[in-house]
Amino acid sequence: MSRARVIDCAIAVAVAAVLLVTGLAQEHAGSRLDVLGYGLLVVSGLTLVERRRAPVVVLIVTGLCAVGYQALDVDVPAVAFLFAVYSAVRAGHHVVAVLASVALIAALPLAAMVSLHDTAAAALARGRDALEIAWLIAAGAAGEALRQAERRADEAERTKEETARRRADEERLHIARELHDSLTHQISVIKVQSEAAVHVARKRGDEVPAALLAIRAAGREAARELRATLEALRDDDTSPRPGLAHVPALVERVRSAGLDTTLTIAGAHPNVPIAVDRTVYRIVQESLTNVTRHAAAATATVRIDYGADSLVVDVEDDGTASPAAVPVPGVGLLGMRERVTALGGHLHAAPRARGGFAVHVELPVDRT
Repeated sequence: MSRARVIDCAIAVAVAAVLLVTGLAQEHAGSRLDVLGYGLLVVSGLTLVERRRAPVVVLIVTGLCAVGYQALDVDVPAVAFLFAVYSAVRAGHHVVAVLASVALIAALPLAAMVSLHDTAAAALARGRDALEIAWLIAAGAAGEALRQAERRADEAERTKEETARRRADEERLHIARELHDSLTHQISVIKVQSEAAVHVARKRGDEVPAALLAIRAAGREAARELRATLEALRDDDTSPRPGLAHVPALVERVRSAGLDTTLTIAGAHPNVPIAVDRTVYRIVQESLTNVTRHAAAATATVRIDYGADSLVVDVEDDGTASPAAVPVPGVGLLGMRERVTALGGHLHAAPRARGGFAVHVELPVDRT
């Protein structure tokens, strides 16, 4: 049971006890308190248990109980109704609270006149109307004050979270730009050196090594991607980012670097969401990069299947990975898993039973 629920139960029991004791005291003074009167007093108090869950219902029930025990000649203040007004206003039911209060103020004197035979006592009951109105206004004002305080606290907490999130985004953006500048310099050096080496080799009439050509191609591609990344960080969406349409060129670059890679695309080509489009490219790129760096493989296969409601990507190689050796997840694999999970997809990456490594990805595609 939650702390708020315990508090509500304690308040309900306490109010019911106070009402019952007050009614019993009046019985000793000579008033008529029957079984129904006892029941109305107890129900009026215990109903407050649900004041947070159903404030309007509690407001109506406590009001009817107050009118009922007044009609039975039980002159007990409508304490439970005051709590109900407070809870209803706190929950935002201002109009209902006002209408119920007006109805109760009008009904209580009539109920008192039905039960009181003494004219002086009836006049005294009517004279309490002003005090009852004051208490109702105080209960409503307390509920509204607490409601406004809670609203301001929620807004302050939300503003605090938004500020912290904005600062974190700004810091990540700063780090990304710094990293971009550093990588751009290093990639530029590699690109210039490889371009110069290819130029000198061709000028001399020597055969250019395939590895050197692959380094030059990789340097050019890395430079293009770094420029695109910087433009994205600067909120410039004019430059296209690599996606499914660029996968064939990616596979061709890997093949020219010495890895026998085949690409198979099956199924229709629906309008794939941009996020899925870019994620597939990054998955294929990261998978082939891992193959060339770590797998010691001779061949690799890439298959993209367009299904009815999903897009499936499989990248396999015939490298040295085996089920007996547990692979250590690297940053690239973790990044792929995060991308896929964020799109509601599924990724399975593990050694194949016949040797080599396999990456299997399923991404949902909403065609609506």
